[in-house]
Amino acid sequence: MKSFFDSLKDILSLADRILFLCALMLAVWGVFCIYSAAAGTSGRGFDFALRQTAWLLFSLFSMISIMLIGHRNLLEGAYPLFGLALLLLFLTALLAPKVNGAQSWLGVGGIRFQPSEFAKISIILALSKFLSNYPPTDLKTFFAALGVISLPVLLVLLQPDAGSALVYLVISFIMLLVAGTPLKYLGTIVGLGVAAIPLLIIFVLKEYQRNRILVFIDPMRDPLGAGYNVIQSRIAVGSGGFGGKGFMLGTQSKLKFLPEPHTDFIFSVFSEEFGFIGNLILIFLFAVLLCRIILIGVKSKDRRCKILVSGVAAWLWFQMFESMGMSIGLVPVTGLPLPFLSYGGSSLLSIFIALGLVASVYIEERSRKHGI
Repeated sequence: MKSFFDSLKDILSLADRILFLCALMLAVWGVFCIYSAAAGTSGRGFDFALRQTAWLLFSLFSMISIMLIGHRNLLEGAYPLFGLALLLLFLTALLAPKVNGAQSWLGVGGIRFQPSEFAKISIILALSKFLSNYPPTDLKTFFAALGVISLPVLLVLLQPDAGSALVYLVISFIMLLVAGTPLKYLGTIVGLGVAAIPLLIIFVLKEYQRNRILVFIDPMRDPLGAGYNVIQSRIAVGSGGFGGKGFMLGTQSKLKFLPEPHTDFIFSVFSEEFGFIGNLILIFLFAVLLCRIILIGVKSKDRRCKILVSGVAAWLWFQMFESMGMSIGLVPVTGLPLPFLSYGGSSLLSIFIALGLVASVYIEERSRKHGI
């Protein structure tokens, strides 16, 4: 019987180094960006960067732990984990204090965490298992899958957290597509969703969420209010120019024009300091990471793994697109963190756990190929 260290050595020798290095480079770059962003707004750049570094080390440990546990074992416990996630989302909506109009954080022993981030993992695991056992090729199983999806979506909307709800829907849509759902079913749901947007805006969204949509259309309608964030973010991105102003030399965050620079608008800080060239490198790293994830899913012989990996890829892609897009006014502001770069332990930890699942799929396929 292998010892723990022998198992760890085997796991690390089979791991996807490109996947790991891309994630690590993005996260380390994020620590530096957080240091620069927080140094201007609160003068606590070192404190924020130190906390993010601690979360990064814990996230790396968690990723390796998930690789050792294996995705198959976690898929076996997918439904209980999903139930626990629903319970935490319910408690968040019920008990969490309001911050900027939303209830998103729970505290345990002085440590705050965001259940909606970890719920993404449980959704991916539960849907992977459910859709592989009950392929959504007929209306009965398709509506059953929609029932599973609707539970976490409704609970985060109660917080209210429309951004996380949107991420859940994107993850679920891609997983349903990969699972073989007929396009006519998905097309009908998308059409009904688009038709329901006016009703959602009027009856579901809070006033500040409706304002975000209005200022997305025309930021100058309220330049000192709801449109202020978008305007200042655009200025920061544009002022970076081709090569950027240099690390710690961005004026928008240092002079406190840019709101929430270390979280929501970290991409604006990055763009101002590293410019167009820095953005190309950043997008390249994200592209390589996503390509590796997709390739792992394509090569997997296990239907559950294909569906699982597609959910992780959809999650990272959408949040990257949304966070970058809202910083330049391409999409409405949702407050979604930029993966790896935005400050926040819950976001970073959940992403590395998800990458641990993907890495476990890769290790299994490579082990099978080499007969290990």
